[in-house]
Amino acid sequence: NHNKLMYLLGLMSTKISNYVSKILNPTINLQVGDFNNFPVLSTDSKPIINIVEKSIDISKQDWDSFEISWDFKKHPLLTHKKEANTVEEAYTNWSNFTENQFNQLKANEEELNRIFIDIYGLQDELTPAVDDKDVTITRIYDSKEDIPESMKGNNYVLTREDVIKSFISYAVGCMFGRYSLDEEGLIFAGGDFDDKFRLRDGQWEIKTKEGWKKSRVNIVEHNVIPIADGDYFEDDILERFVDFVKVSFGEETLEENLDYIAETLGRKANETSRQAIRRYFLKDFYKDHVRTYKKRPIYWLFDSGRQDGFKALIYMHRYDPSTVAGVRTDYLHSLQKKYEAEINHLDILIDSNISQREKAAARKKKEKILKQIEECRLYDEAIAHVANQRIEIDLDDGVKVNYAKFQGVEIPQGKGRKPLKADLLAKI
Repeated sequence: NHNKLMYLLGLMSTKISNYVSKILNPTINLQVGDFNNFPVLSTDSKPIINIVEKSIDISKQDWDSFEISWDFKKHPLLTHKKEANTVEEAYTNWSNFTENQFNQLKANEEELNRIFIDIYGLQDELTPAVDDKDVTITRIYDSKEDIPESMKGNNYVLTREDVIKSFISYAVGCMFGRYSLDEEGLIFAGGDFDDKFRLRDGQWEIKTKEGWKKSRVNIVEHNVIPIADGDYFEDDILERFVDFVKVSFGEETLEENLDYIAETLGRKANETSRQAIRRYFLKDFYKDHVRTYKKRPIYWLFDSGRQDGFKALIYMHRYDPSTVAGVRTDYLHSLQKKYEAEINHLDILIDSNISQREKAAARKKKEKILKQIEECRLYDEAIAHVANQRIEIDLDDGVKVNYAKFQGVEIPQGKGRKPLKADLLAKI
């Protein structure tokens, strides 16, 4: 029954379990018989069950704070926002909360050790003390330098940078309709998107338990978010993120919040906060996403290559056979035209009456864009080939199988010539 299970769970999580197991079987592998032989002493189990249940609640609440949990509801910075209107205050609230939870769980584990050491009469052999690094619950530090030696190597340690990056990940989820600021939990992960979201007179609406209501976040209509290294699109990922911060924390503190996020991400001396956040999206966001989802990303990055000529995110669960064509015609071709216009503008600058320093900067920028134009031209060949195939994916096949359909694409090069191979998506 439940009480017996809780009692055994408490016993097996204590130092007694390890001590007795080594007597029963000194090898690494414990067998079923070893557990059958484990001496379970009966006692008043109520206080033990109470501690175990509270510890499970603490651990579950901690696990559910992260989007890889099935029961994830919303990002902890929003859960612990309370009266705060700055990201920094919300971060402090969550950080303090996790510290209290950590201390409580550690105290619970030490109390269980004390109770069972008394029951088994092993006071001369064991102490109730638990090392910090053995407490399996989130603990947050401002930076890597603040992590004490005793906590290094603990998988549950987070830094402020980790927290901000997870907030950015949640924001992207809200842009795609995976999550929402208006309804807790997982909103859309396959099926008919129109059952969850709809566009009415230019305003997005979300279907909630109470019926349809306005969505505070402007959802990505065609499942494509461009990531550009300049102001080429009004609806690129930076603009959408800035809007998300404004909606979730208020317009009054927007610049303060963007500064805080940029500083946390490692803003360079010559960057504005928006430039620093844009650089994160361009260079590191996808690496972090792939790491979070253990090389099984749910957002896919169309990526033209090292020059960052073209990058765009799609949400795997909203993919359809026309998605690749949309990425190509609505975004890649649009960006190519903008690059050409930028080259014309730079040529005018270079020929105008400006300082040599400014001319050198314009030439350098032109050189970079020309490389991006060439990269996009080659990428367009590959993406056109795939767009025409109208590839189907099956979510039941999982990420690995479906992702591979867009990698190592062979592009015919005419008679007697070897086909070119190209990856449409970023390598994972």
